[in-house]
Amino acid sequence: MKLDILAFGAHPDDVELGCSGTIAKEVSLGKKVGVIDLTRGELGTRGSVEIRDQEASLAAEILGLTVRENLNMRDGFFVNDEVHQMEIIKRIRKYRPEIVICNAIEDRHIDHGKGSKLVSDACFLSGLRKIETTHEGEVQEAWRPKVVYHYIQWKNIEPDFVVDISDFIDQKTQSILAYASQFYSENSNEPVTPIATKNFLESIHYRSQDFGRLIGVDYAEGFTTERYVAVKRLGDLI
Repeated sequence: MKLDILAFGAHPDDVELGCSGTIAKEVSLGKKVGVIDLTRGELGTRGSVEIRDQEASLAAEILGLTVRENLNMRDGFFVNDEVHQMEIIKRIRKYRPEIVICNAIEDRHIDHGKGSKLVSDACFLSGLRKIETTHEGEVQEAWRPKVVYHYIQWKNIEPDFVVDISDFIDQKTQSILAYASQFYSENSNEPVTPIATKNFLESIHYRSQDFGRLIGVDYAEGFTTERYVAVKRLGDLI
């Protein structure tokens, strides 16, 4: 199955927080989008892995994803080595995305930066035909995505470009709130964490507003790149 876009998150909910508005927009345009979570978030203070699995499935439905997988890497302890790279290479070759989106290059949670580098390195290695992989008994062909983009997470990193998500902010919010165990609820008896506060949920909304303000729209999401952003003509910019 070929996907147009494949988004990676170190934990279930990373993608929703970082780029779900953009994903919803691309799906509405007929693009096939998949999400791969590296871990099940088993070290999370709130909820459980079983609950997170259910929440991730619900969020996938809300966003209209074509596929969602979890690689069951160890939360907090996965590393950027050959074993982990090969697992991602197999998925890149399986889905052959033109665009890969992954975690912020640098962030508060150590898994975000690690996951970012791991996926980026695997995208390059996936294009080397002398690295051999198989899927369901068939040898996979080499495949390298055209671009790798990084969504913005906890830290306020200056974006290289922003995407207008004004018509999809409600869908983004719904996909985030699918993770009810992880975020603020006045009726919850779970421990308070940095992301389980009312202020954090509000910050996701007003960050989108602020990115939108910068380009003259209501809401937007920001991304960083690994190379220059190219356009065919000046009219491609808004």
